[in-house]
Amino acid sequence: MQEVTGSTPVFSTEGGPLRAAFLVPMPFAVYIIYSPLLDRYYVGHAEHPALRLDRDHNGGRNASTKAGRPWEHRWVKWFESRAEAMAMERAIKARKSRVYIEYLISSDR
Repeated sequence: MQEVTGSTPVFSTEGGPLRAAFLVPMPFAVYIIYSPLLDRYYVGHAEHPALRLDRDHNGGRNASTKAGRPWEHRWVKWFESRAEAMAMERAIKARKSRVYIEYLISSDR
């Protein structure tokens, strides 16, 4: 390992699996979930949408979706970067249209 002054613990500054893991772009998804109880949709983005649905939305950890449990997955679209996913999420929310959300869901079948 190459020593780096002032860092603890000391890691290599050369290549290797740790460095490669930071260079690989992580995929992000925009997702739509539905609450039959409230008859409402929720649009969000996450790196792991299934985990987010189970842990946060159906687990009661998200204040804005807690009352609508249980939520059901309805649609997902993957992007190479968080910025792209956030842009798509904003575009969907900007329309403020249930009809558009239902169009997205039905066109994905």
